[in-house]
Amino acid sequence: MPNDPSHADRRLYPVRPIVGVGVIVWRGAEVLLIKRARPPRAGQWSLPGGAQTLGETIDDAARREVAEETGLTIGPTRLVTCVDLIDRDDAGAVRYHYTLVDLTADAGEGPPRPGDDAADARFFPPEALPGLGMWPLTLEVIEQARRMRDRA
Repeated sequence: MPNDPSHADRRLYPVRPIVGVGVIVWRGAEVLLIKRARPPRAGQWSLPGGAQTLGETIDDAARREVAEETGLTIGPTRLVTCVDLIDRDDAGAVRYHYTLVDLTADAGEGPPRPGDDAADARFFPPEALPGLGMWPLTLEVIEQARRMRDRA
């Protein structure tokens, strides 16, 4: 049954929001994206990231997720914003609810290699992003991070 307390440890039909991290990773002016292999948003290009684990800081979660999904290390992180991803089924029950903490960082050396739940991982120039069919809020977050970089 959706939102039943016995599902407390599950991502599908959770009883409370799950804290996740998304990372806008830069190499020069290009941004790192992964193609999601699993729901939510399977098959779509997105930022590397995922759920924070108990006892893990947001910074540690960001570093772990980028490494797991792309094989890359990242430099110092900066907070960009927090957003909600709430997905409801046809009956209106909350299928997924993530509170996403979005950070930005520069990529370490080497090419990205997809791993974990990423079907692909690569850097894209900003002008290519609108044609990738990404979640519109992801595009807004990337633009926020770009503006932060330009001001720094």
